[in-house]
Amino acid sequence: MKILFVCTGNTCRSPMAEAILRQKKPDWEVKSAGLYASPGAPASRGTTVVLNEKGIPHNHAAAQVTEELLKWADLVMTMTSSHKQLIDVHFPQFRDKVRPLKEADGDVVDPFGGSDAEYRKTFEELEYYISRWLERESEK
Repeated sequence: MKILFVCTGNTCRSPMAEAILRQKKPDWEVKSAGLYASPGAPASRGTTVVLNEKGIPHNHAAAQVTEELLKWADLVMTMTSSHKQLIDVHFPQFRDKVRPLKEADGDVVDPFGGSDAEYRKTFEELEYYISRWLERESEK
């Protein structure tokens, strides 16, 4: 299984989601990218702090969403419904494999520029929705 997580800058939410899923499913291929990423940028300080606290390995360099990455992925999970809409507009050929991680439950809150506590809250939210998605997948 090849999963691509997408957020805005690929320094907070999607790198955390990537690290969480890599830990839960080490045999899967997992990547992340941003719609407005600065390629090569490191994960944000808050993301690094939280992943280190949780003992989750990470080595992140931001990547831009590209047609090649979208083609590579079996499933693309966005952090917000607007991220999905942007991908649908710019890459309509991939519409069927793109969906928000939280589906109908709203958007994953962006902790960018926030406190470590805000990053921890986002981590917990991501872990919950990824675990919930994995449970549904295992029932199929």
